[in-house]
Amino acid sequence: MSEKSRLDEIKDELEILDINPTIFARKEIRELPEILSIDEKIVYLVEGRNKTTKHHIILVATDRRLIFVDKEFMYGLKVEDFSYDKVSSIQYEKEFMLASIDIHISDNVLEIDNVGKYYAELFCEKVRDFMARPKEYFQSKSEPSVLDQLEQLGRLRESGVLSEEEFAEQKKKLLNQPL
Repeated sequence: MSEKSRLDEIKDELEILDINPTIFARKEIRELPEILSIDEKIVYLVEGRNKTTKHHIILVATDRRLIFVDKEFMYGLKVEDFSYDKVSSIQYEKEFMLASIDIHISDNVLEIDNVGKYYAELFCEKVRDFMARPKEYFQSKSEPSVLDQLEQLGRLRESGVLSEEEFAEQKKKLLNQPL
């Protein structure tokens, strides 16, 4: 039995979340294996239209970040991602059959329309849940702390992979980096 591809795993995740993307989202979804980390999990996904460019896009909320994926035939692939602590607000506005989502990130507002009414509300709820989590939650999941990195360097020195000089140089770099 062969192992599943990352794309098949992503499709399974979407099925479990009861997300059934339209044919218009296929090209963006095919790009997700290259965008997501191996252990990054999709929390929710919606598709819509970028109000500015009028391109069909997907918005992906993961357990680490918010990602905008726009794959257009003529324009190539555009991926923007933002940590949840950079999102100042997210809201949706329901219309007759569809909804729009506005996401405020720093001094920028990303506007997405033509989103399914029910899906927009659920997506915003999921993102708000992650916005409410402390910053440390994401740091511990996404990258090792300086202490973790120092411990790793110590193990590499003890096992002989790093010389004493290499260890000292790497330790100095770690301790001098901005927090």
